[in-house]
Amino acid sequence: MVEVARGRVGAEVPLRVHSMDDPLDWIEDGSLDLVVCALAYHYVDDRLGFLKEVHRVLRPGGGMVISTSHPTNDWVRLGGSYFMDAPVTETWSRGWVITAVRCPLGRLTAEFAEAGFLIERLVEPLPIAEMASRHPEAFEKLSSQPGFILFRLLKR
Repeated sequence: MVEVARGRVGAEVPLRVHSMDDPLDWIEDGSLDLVVCALAYHYVDDRLGFLKEVHRVLRPGGGMVISTSHPTNDWVRLGGSYFMDAPVTETWSRGWVITAVRCPLGRLTAEFAEAGFLIERLVEPLPIAEMASRHPEAFEKLSSQPGFILFRLLKR
């Protein structure tokens, strides 16, 4: 992903590989306006620690945008109890073995609050119309059950 990003932004933008389970020790307190965490939050082992680190580096009134797998999507796809709160390991189509945390919506929102965030906005996106012709099965599925959920969080 760093190589893809480097190809898009060029050499002058600093990029780094970093575990979200580790402190953001190169970023000063209150120095950022916005943090974006796109489809990665469900892979973090210490989510509360990560959220507290983001809270630390955001300026007062700063925000964070998180997109993640929708809890109902995991429940429908994997079965069992919707209220399951545990890591799940799967093998994806390219042979990638991934482990993600599966948990209900109440757990996600409690983590945000405990780290000092308010939910400004919650979005359950629908697929765009152009997807219907290119990926009709996925379009139909995502038109009737959410695949992802997005949160706009504000630092309290």
